[in-house]
Amino acid sequence: MLLLNLNSLLAALTFYTCFPVSPNFQLDFSRIARWAPVIGLLLGAGLGLVDLGLDSLHVPNLTRSAIVVVLWIWWTGGLHLDGAMDAADGLAVQDPDRRLIVMSDSVTGAFGAMVAVVIILLKTCALTEITPDRLWILPLAAGWSRWGQVLSIALYPYLKVQGKGAFHRQGMNIPQDISIGLACLVAVTSCQIYLNPAHGLSIVVRAIASCGIAILAGYYFDRRLGGHTGDTYGAVVEWTETFILCLCTIPI
Repeated sequence: MLLLNLNSLLAALTFYTCFPVSPNFQLDFSRIARWAPVIGLLLGAGLGLVDLGLDSLHVPNLTRSAIVVVLWIWWTGGLHLDGAMDAADGLAVQDPDRRLIVMSDSVTGAFGAMVAVVIILLKTCALTEITPDRLWILPLAAGWSRWGQVLSIALYPYLKVQGKGAFHRQGMNIPQDISIGLACLVAVTSCQIYLNPAHGLSIVVRAIASCGIAILAGYYFDRRLGGHTGDTYGAVVEWTETFILCLCTIPI
């Protein structure tokens, strides 16, 4: 059982990131969505360590933040950002019947390009304003956003007969697959509170707000489209990350 879970977790790592995995593992891509929040936590932890290293080298805050955001895109292969761009192009179409067709087009439109610029700009500016706790905020932002993705997969219909995100719904166990990521996020948040009890209340408030953002992002796209696609799954991740980082600039 442990080996099967490891093969599934490593499959999620190869799907959601650009990190290579040894071909000796028999990767199992079924139900990999359940591991998305865990991958987010690991990804954010890696970004946090890079950020910490750059800080030790006295790299200016803005430059450091820009490097982290670029690595964020690179390590995920732009998977979620591409989805956010396609979703923006689709939602810009006034005719609801044509939205899915536009989203399936590989050519990026004006609205998709603008959304990419906005997301990258907001993330960079927000990170620049966040000075303490970046080592915690980065993994939690990446983790909560992917938990929102799992929730969207579980709760809302998939709009395409065939698509790159269709297999995520196949065989999904509810509520177990939702609970895995949530339990990991609560555990990391609890560790943060344990190590920094003086800011326990603000940590809890941010965690609740982050959870709310993740839920609302998936709900928004369902309301606009009547369901989800692989592109909107990516959009949920990107916009949730962005709004959580913006939230963390607010002193609580």
